[in-house]
Amino acid sequence: MTETTDLTEVKAAARKAAFARRKLAFESRPPGAAGRLSEVLAGYRGVPLSGYVPIRTEIDPLPAMAEAAAHGPVGVPVIQGPGQALRFSRWTPEGPMKDGPFGARVPVADDYFDPEILIVPLVAFDAQGSRLGYGGGFYDRTLEGLRAKRPTLAIGFAFDAQEADRLPVEPTDQRLDMIVTESRVLSF
Repeated sequence: MTETTDLTEVKAAARKAAFARRKLAFESRPPGAAGRLSEVLAGYRGVPLSGYVPIRTEIDPLPAMAEAAAHGPVGVPVIQGPGQALRFSRWTPEGPMKDGPFGARVPVADDYFDPEILIVPLVAFDAQGSRLGYGGGFYDRTLEGLRAKRPTLAIGFAFDAQEADRLPVEPTDQRLDMIVTESRVLSF
């Protein structure tokens, strides 16, 4: 077996365990996460940001995004295709939405912009700022491109239960700058 195959298998196992932890946390829905995210974003009023429309058992950032939209542009990711970076289309709480790739809702009208802050969904995180996503590399590619242009703040949003002791990482994996959960804010 090659080292890449080994890492792929390790990540798959870590992902499976993390999905189970996230599902349990989602079912119990501990309070406080959206309010904590709103508090963090209040320090960046008016800065263009992107959140996400939650799918499956992802923690819900929509209340914090709605609050931020009153002060500046807020977008959501739109998948362009396999192996491509995400683009971000302007979102408003009352704006019309349609089904996008992977079951995520996206705005009906494309109004793309580059955010300076990304609220990033994840499957698992660790205390070093590493993130385990779904495996498509969309956020890694996107953050690398945005960070090459200007400083871009990546905020992971998750349940406490999604924390892992240590995650397998590759050189292409982009670290998070901050993680917000229902009980705390971690900065790196």
